[in-house]
Amino acid sequence: MKQLGLGLNLSTKKTRKRVFLEEMERVAPWAALVQIVEPYCPRAKTGRPPFAVETIFRIHYLQQWFGLSDPANEDALHDVALYREFAKLDAAAARVPDETTVLRFRHLLERHDLAPDILRLVNDLLQTRGLMLRIGTAVDATVIAAPSLTKNADGERDPGMRQTKKGNNWDFGINAHIGVDAHSGLVHTVAATPANVNDLNMAGALLHGGEEAAFGDAGYQGVQKRPEAAGPTWHVAMRPGKRRKLNALLEPDFVAEQVEKMKASIRAKVHHPFRVIKRQLGFTKVCHRGLPKNTAQIATLSALSNLWMARRQLMGAQG
Repeated sequence: MKQLGLGLNLSTKKTRKRVFLEEMERVAPWAALVQIVEPYCPRAKTGRPPFAVETIFRIHYLQQWFGLSDPANEDALHDVALYREFAKLDAAAARVPDETTVLRFRHLLERHDLAPDILRLVNDLLQTRGLMLRIGTAVDATVIAAPSLTKNADGERDPGMRQTKKGNNWDFGINAHIGVDAHSGLVHTVAATPANVNDLNMAGALLHGGEEAAFGDAGYQGVQKRPEAAGPTWHVAMRPGKRRKLNALLEPDFVAEQVEKMKASIRAKVHHPFRVIKRQLGFTKVCHRGLPKNTAQIATLSALSNLWMARRQLMGAQG
């Protein structure tokens, strides 16, 4: 006869998901985040009392961290006690925010363009802790794919997305452009364009204005001639074909090769946030239609990736 348990969770093991959420609980500046959003939240005068802004904020971040759709996010809150605990929902409460509540909160962030403010808030925290020096910037872009299907009300592909060719592959979607701190690899500036926009056109928009040096791959050749990118000293990678012709036995070529390796070691830091955003947070395909919505999501994910990449230093500073 099968023995029935008493429903008690006697396991002492901490899962990776619980450890992750405990770390985010400690490093995210929840009170400051609420202060950014609270002035724009509607005030309920009748009916049921609204959920706390911090609770909806935490649910919104759960959705971003685990790549949940709005319906899946609502189901997860009902099914996963860990999520309810993180969102500060009373275990005995019958009410759980539904998918419409979370959708309206995301639309509020988009309507008031609050995602860049959240990224700036996180970066101010990191700079205060000495984790962002802001004396150098590395820039790069990556393609985020979008569905090319036309099975929708308009019968058309998303007008904010475009097609581009890299190597022998064609991609349809958007370009996510980021500027990162050359010392720490933390994102300080975000932009998004259709995939067919050249990386060079966005170089100036990725600078914060206070850097002394900037680094880019060979796709940024000629950036020094752009007036919008003026200010820092640009260190752009040599074109691959030209670099292959360098002769290590000749002193000038040997020095040039060492300079290229130095530039590559700094420029490589721009790929760390891309790895976190695409692999850790699972953002390999756009979830929404329209460039503004996806730009806001990239800014939100960049702020979250900064917190994740700097979590150990932030927790160490807390004692």
